[in-house]
Amino acid sequence: MKGNFSFLLLLVLLFQASYMSYAQGELDEKAMIYKFKGLQYATKDTSFYINFRFRMQNRVGLFTNSATDFGISQVEARVRRLRMRVDGFIINKKLAYSIQLSFARADTDFENSGFVNIVRDAVLFYHFTPKFYVAFGQNKLPGNRQRVNSSGQLQFADRSIVNSTFNIDRDFGIKIYYTEQLGNIGLNLKGAVSTGEGRSVNFTNNGLAYTGRIEILPLGQFTNNGDYSEGDLEREPKPKISIAGGYCYNHKAERTAGQLGKELYEARNFGTLLTDFIFKYKGWAYSAEYMKRYTDNPFTFNSTGSVRYIYKGQGTNHQLSYLFKKNYELAARYSFIKPDKAISVLEKQQDVVELGATKYFNKHRIKLQWSIFYNVKDGNFATTNSSNNWGTLMQIELGI
Repeated sequence: MKGNFSFLLLLVLLFQASYMSYAQGELDEKAMIYKFKGLQYATKDTSFYINFRFRMQNRVGLFTNSATDFGISQVEARVRRLRMRVDGFIINKKLAYSIQLSFARADTDFENSGFVNIVRDAVLFYHFTPKFYVAFGQNKLPGNRQRVNSSGQLQFADRSIVNSTFNIDRDFGIKIYYTEQLGNIGLNLKGAVSTGEGRSVNFTNNGLAYTGRIEILPLGQFTNNGDYSEGDLEREPKPKISIAGGYCYNHKAERTAGQLGKELYEARNFGTLLTDFIFKYKGWAYSAEYMKRYTDNPFTFNSTGSVRYIYKGQGTNHQLSYLFKKNYELAARYSFIKPDKAISVLEKQQDVVELGATKYFNKHRIKLQWSIFYNVKDGNFATTNSSNNWGTLMQIELGI
């Protein structure tokens, strides 16, 4: 009886902490050390500070055999994400840190690497000025907006197929961030030099990845960093826009997607173009991304003739949503990826049309999400295409 009471008390405290958390939630390009009111500890002389948060995503999904055969071909019932995050500073706020660990199988890169890798972020930040800071360690590269968005800030249960195909993800290296305000125009400059091999490799070759990104906010800054949170949860009173572009060149990449994917049989050089746009105003939100990957020779072979290759091609993602006054949101998404002719024998065009509904109980920290989507192969939307099918996902997110 005493143990049950302690467990219930812990749940109450966690729910209270989640409702006290500041603003919209996660920021993945800096330590979360400002105005946080959850589980935290600070020394009296303010020389040390630490806060703890967790979040989990539990989901159920169903997928049909085809567009006309509604028999269930696959059921997805699992913990999609389970993460613990620790942020803080040492000596003073100029020297900050962020640690993020993952415990769900889908988060550990087991399918590609063959081992359980729980370390997502382990990074130090040093703030020279409020506008300029650097990072050293492992965290997200300054890539496409949807990838840099925390998975806890999404309005659909998963990111788009464009992101999963072309994003540059996390890497170990040095990142630089600079923010400037030119009148009412916001300007964000970001750059990185990293290993190009992704999360927690033991050794790497002498090739590196070079990433640069620029963001222009012609109508000023978004409320509470809303340009990196999907949906207009802040109900921007004035229109806000961010236009961004970047490029990552990976020299001597050893994995099929650079920082992600299975190991290639031979190192390859390739570049990834990343562009995106976001608009928010009075509950309306629209975002778009275009990405393209370049490489001279995408194919690698082993001694037995097996092939592993880089996805050379392009893709576009569009999302439109409206947040109603009682924090119900409706959203629509269209995504497609198209392979280059060089790999068209092995890869076909994919399109996904998706409709989603979300109930936000505490912004992105506690929410219930549902979506239905139509997967299209070869650019043929007809339901008579036997390769097409339907799917639906229901997900609950809870975190502090």
